[in-house]
Amino acid sequence: MLRSLPLALAVLVAAGCAATGDEGGGDTGTGGIGPITFATGRDTTAYLQPLLDRWNQAHPAEKVTLLELPEAADEQRAQMVANLQAQSSRYDVLGLDVVWTAEFAENGWIIPLERGLFPLDRFLPPVVETAVYKDKLWAVPYTSNAGLLYYRTDLVRKPPRTWAELRDQSRKITENHDIEGYAGQFLAYEGLTVNFSEAVQSAGGQIVSRDGTEVTLDPARGEIALDFLLQGLREGWIPKESLSYKEEESRLAFQEGRLAFARNWPHAYGPAKAELGDKLRVTRLPGLDGPGISTLGGANLAVSAYSKHQHTAQEFIRYFTSLENERRVLTAGSFPPVWTELYDDPALIKRFPYLPVLKESILAAKARPVSANYNQLSLVIASSVAKALGNPSTESAGDVAVSMKSELEEIIRTQ
Repeated sequence: MLRSLPLALAVLVAAGCAATGDEGGGDTGTGGIGPITFATGRDTTAYLQPLLDRWNQAHPAEKVTLLELPEAADEQRAQMVANLQAQSSRYDVLGLDVVWTAEFAENGWIIPLERGLFPLDRFLPPVVETAVYKDKLWAVPYTSNAGLLYYRTDLVRKPPRTWAELRDQSRKITENHDIEGYAGQFLAYEGLTVNFSEAVQSAGGQIVSRDGTEVTLDPARGEIALDFLLQGLREGWIPKESLSYKEEESRLAFQEGRLAFARNWPHAYGPAKAELGDKLRVTRLPGLDGPGISTLGGANLAVSAYSKHQHTAQEFIRYFTSLENERRVLTAGSFPPVWTELYDDPALIKRFPYLPVLKESILAAKARPVSANYNQLSLVIASSVAKALGNPSTESAGDVAVSMKSELEEIIRTQ
């Protein structure tokens, strides 16, 4: 009880601030204490429940129930938005993709949080920024993410640093072995937006400004980025099957020996390591002239504005993002933690040799635009790229880039 008192006081103060428009969580009139539901994407590595069990054993009157949403980010968002628009109290803690912070905050679906309740100064700086909107903290970083290139040492002696090297190695491996070359997440959903954004960034460009107010896509850079993917499909070192790939499909194709190279998030490392053993390696994504630039990913934890137990929800987030649990997020789930010091831990590096590369990738990664209309921007990007990839022999990469820029500018003009 004594340990909970400072947080309880902080939440009461925060509730008072909210009434005057300052930072702080709301209060529903129930005291804010009681059972909660944690809504997040499907746990594909089965690491979450043991962490929840530890909380439940220590908080029998404030138990948390896991509600697993679909694997795909777009479907997760759709279910959350439907719940929040109905002002339902079913969800208490929300596992948000980092790009949803602005939208959920702007619509009043989540509550602002007191910065002092969380050790943000010990988190990776770019990750903290994904939880901030209009100078307020709306969520707490839980996992980070940056795309990596997965490859096999029995097929690859030296990993590719450029697209040209990736193309050459993929073609040779495809010719000499019964295995496809390279794939990412090329289905028409948020994953395709991420993959195309990484290609543009790795060609020296950017699609939309960080604040989401300006389309910065240079059609020439967009054409180069799209041609990288179209060329792979035309020449066959990117398999047509990959046009239906999300994260899980590409992970399975790689670890089952159907791909020599795969772009994926770090969570795929654990299962792939179990299957491939010492043959597995990861490196930074390749780019036009050298190492590429990943898109910053990850998940943040937020409190629903309609939760009846916001005090418990915030205390649970403090527990869930603690140093001890962040270590488990990595060791049990293979998800990148947000605590900087974990990337420099010798014991963890010995167990997860990719940590130094991942830290470098995260610090170099570019965040997606901070925009309440991000979902519309993403839909335009994904649909435009998907149409081109579906017709690689007829679509003009230059025309697609010009058309995409025009559509994005229209969304920003009307927002």
